[in-house]
Amino acid sequence: MTAKEIKAKFIRFFEERGHARIPNASLIPENDPTVLFTTAGMHPLVPYLLGESHPLGKRLVGVQRAIRTGDIEEVGDNRHNTFFEMLGNWSLGDYFKKEAIHFSFEFLTKELGLNPQHLYVTVFEGDADAPRDDESIHLWQSEFASAGIEANVGVRIYLYPKAQNWWGPAGETGPCGPDTEMFIDTATVGEGRPSPHDAARYGATCHPNCDCGRFIEIWNDVFMEYNRVKSSGSGAWSSERNSKRNSDPRPPTPDQYRYEPLTQRNVDTGMGVERVTYVLQGKETVFDTELFSTIFASFVPRLAKRDTRSERIIADHLKAATFLIADGVTPSNLDQGYVLRRLIRRAVRYGKLLGMADSFVRSPIEATIATYKEEYPYLTERHDDIVSVAVQEEKRFRGVLAQGLQRIAKLLAASEGRSDRVIDSKTVFELFSTYGFPVELTEEIAKERGYTIDREGFKAEFLHHQELSRQGAEKRFAGGLADHSQMSIRYHTATHLLHQALRTVLGDHVFQKGSNITPERLRFDFSHPVKLTAEELTRVEELVNEKVKEALPVKREIMSVAEAKRLGAIGLFEEKYGDEVSVYTIGREGEAPFSREFCGGPHVTNTNEVGTFRIVKEEALSAGVRRIKAVVE
Repeated sequence: MTAKEIKAKFIRFFEERGHARIPNASLIPENDPTVLFTTAGMHPLVPYLLGESHPLGKRLVGVQRAIRTGDIEEVGDNRHNTFFEMLGNWSLGDYFKKEAIHFSFEFLTKELGLNPQHLYVTVFEGDADAPRDDESIHLWQSEFASAGIEANVGVRIYLYPKAQNWWGPAGETGPCGPDTEMFIDTATVGEGRPSPHDAARYGATCHPNCDCGRFIEIWNDVFMEYNRVKSSGSGAWSSERNSKRNSDPRPPTPDQYRYEPLTQRNVDTGMGVERVTYVLQGKETVFDTELFSTIFASFVPRLAKRDTRSERIIADHLKAATFLIADGVTPSNLDQGYVLRRLIRRAVRYGKLLGMADSFVRSPIEATIATYKEEYPYLTERHDDIVSVAVQEEKRFRGVLAQGLQRIAKLLAASEGRSDRVIDSKTVFELFSTYGFPVELTEEIAKERGYTIDREGFKAEFLHHQELSRQGAEKRFAGGLADHSQMSIRYHTATHLLHQALRTVLGDHVFQKGSNITPERLRFDFSHPVKLTAEELTRVEELVNEKVKEALPVKREIMSVAEAKRLGAIGLFEEKYGDEVSVYTIGREGEAPFSREFCGGPHVTNTNEVGTFRIVKEEALSAGVRRIKAVVE
């Protein structure tokens, strides 16, 4: 069964069970300060998981492209990718555990034809915040019994703590809950597939979460029935989901957070397309399917020497780079651009290690476009831009790669015999700023030679010289839900006022290109060819504050796309919307609205809740794109 057939089967299965298909959203989340990329299908659904009504109803299904960089060091094994597609079905206050588990078992065993004898599941073991998930245990026992299989705790059903069986919140606060995960025992699937279990490394008994690679997680049902909120007086602490389970390995202490029942219980599931494809095809890794074959064929024959892990890294990273560039990311030393630069440069370095003396990224990029062009036609439409950005970044890096490697070699030679074997922070920063080496690349090269780097010192240098403050990309590689504090909601509404104010002052050519909101400030990217004058900035600021003082109502409506466009609604990510859309209008009934936009929310109910708006900076972001940073007080 091909990946395309699996995706079609999944969508059809859930549509037949009352789910409406939602479109694929951009890899760049809208108005989410805690995440660089869309890392799961639930990201575009955050407002609806928190209780807003979705235009398409309470049962949803979709395929979402995603990027995760937390596993980047593990790319090259049998199951980790940077870019992947996630199948998901959602219940927004409709069905819960019984139906979700039944759907999962039915789809895996009946639709995909997996032998239930090869299926194992994990369940939350319980702690002080939430009880053991006995309901899921009993439901799984019932499902397995229907196939004539006795399933007992510790034999086919395994219990684990939050680190393994709790999803969210990926941000500091928000909806979360226990999950149940489904694993396939690859030692019993396919012909001649040996068990890779290493008893010396993982313990005497192999089990789903020993991470030896034998048991592969293919689906995850999350039961979002809690909302994690800060306890009074608790300090800030960033909850980042770990690279194995996308869940924080450190359970929050009782004095930091508390868990409250959600008014709406949700189901959020995720099945990785790449993983289920390679399992169903009886392959040994995610890299052995049709999703990578054309990409490998585009560059492997040109290699002077072979190395499986290096070849997988090249294919994985350039596939991810293709989709990032297509979604508007360009290489830089900040945020998404930093991740893109890191991916391309890491791929180039591995290509060089395998003897690729000349430029080679064009071929894997074009092979990626060819592989996905039917499902993502926009890749073909943006072909020239994608190739140009990648090739230019490769050219820039090749220009300094040799010099940087010589600098490292000279440094290491001079430090031979020293006991600390640490590359100091100033040198790491020099390699970053002068030679364009992402810090992770320097760390990787140092590790190959038995050295470490002063990463903490580098962070200090990085913040001092680049004045990045909270924008440091290293702090934000993990995924997360948007912050939904009242302050962030005020900023969200302020972006709508700012967007329209810019269009009023500068012209209708202005459109939003990106947005990032924290409880302390907003950052708004927009199309405009030249720097704004002082007079234009003053007028934009004054116009926003005028609308705040006018105390205009902010109203949400669900309507058809055609009706929204007829009414003049605008939006950044129209491609992600279905037939019915959520539209926010700022203005009084019976009067021409000041602003009307496609948006999932949330927003204040009246502009007088926004506060005094002040622009603190305006700057160029890229050709034809400007950036404004502003605060509300």
